[in-house]
Amino acid sequence: MNLQELSDRLEINELLTRYARAVDRKDWDLYRQVFTPDADIDYTSAGGIKGDTETQAKWLADALAQFPATQHMIANVGIEFTGDDTANVESMFHNPMVMPDKSAWVTGGWYHHEVQRTADGWRSVKLTEESAYFSGMPSNLDRPE
Repeated sequence: MNLQELSDRLEINELLTRYARAVDRKDWDLYRQVFTPDADIDYTSAGGIKGDTETQAKWLADALAQFPATQHMIANVGIEFTGDDTANVESMFHNPMVMPDKSAWVTGGWYHHEVQRTADGWRSVKLTEESAYFSGMPSNLDRPE
């Protein structure tokens, strides 16, 4: 592994951290800095929507408003470079979310990113969430199939 690849791996890991921080802090400007404007973002496995960066930022702002707190933990990051400026990234996530009654709803799975080096650094051009489990889901919410 050369210095450029080490640097790229660190920057891509920081991109994933930025994603988690943006969602948990409900910082939609920071969220936009994770993706290219025309990114393809798919949250349908968790009952969400599919859309570009702006569409998702607006949808998440509404969808996550009901949760007083969320915490995304991202681990087991695998990076496969597909070119000098592109890579496929798979990471696991564990995401507890606090409900208004203080109970917790927990979900987890994998994030699949296609990332690209841009003039502004590494950005995700495609994200697909692959949900694996849901625990403590309130009865008034529909569980995605």
